[in-house]
Amino acid sequence: MIWNDHFRDVREGAHAPFSPSKYAWLNYDDEKAINFYKALLATQRGTELHDLARRCIKNKVQLKGRNTLAQYVNDAIAFRMRPEQVLYYSENFFGTADAISFKKDVLRIHDLKTGATPAKVEQLLIYDALFCLEYKQKPGKIQHELRIYQNDDVLIGTPNEDDIEPIMEKIVRFNKIIEDYKKEL
Repeated sequence: MIWNDHFRDVREGAHAPFSPSKYAWLNYDDEKAINFYKALLATQRGTELHDLARRCIKNKVQLKGRNTLAQYVNDAIAFRMRPEQVLYYSENFFGTADAISFKKDVLRIHDLKTGATPAKVEQLLIYDALFCLEYKQKPGKIQHELRIYQNDDVLIGTPNEDDIEPIMEKIVRFNKIIEDYKKEL
């Protein structure tokens, strides 16, 4: 058998949106198939916008306008934030904050949302807790400002220690449970 060489057509290791390994599409109707594909395109667009934002922030390139991307980039530059910072507690609990800064006991975490589904603050509360755990900060001793940029709007949250400490405690507790379980395997 002489196999066709698709190396120019497909990256090695890549999977098609409608691949055999994601066989749930067999049950889709026409509308669901196009909606699934639209969601994939939106995810790809979000990834590209996050990369553009990271590069703009890193190079201090401000954007014109009041749209979501411009507000996010310009605020991150104004607050001298670091883009795409990993916050790490353990191999079980870590994540990448879109933009973060910690100066004069004020923690700022900004999140860029490019999708239509309304964002929830829980993700940012977890980043906040991960920051406090990794950098040994007591949530009651610092100020917290969490921002979600979505749909040309900015939602601002100012959690306190009663919001952050339970998440920190859960991360520590769950991590111990998982690590103890790994030892049993």
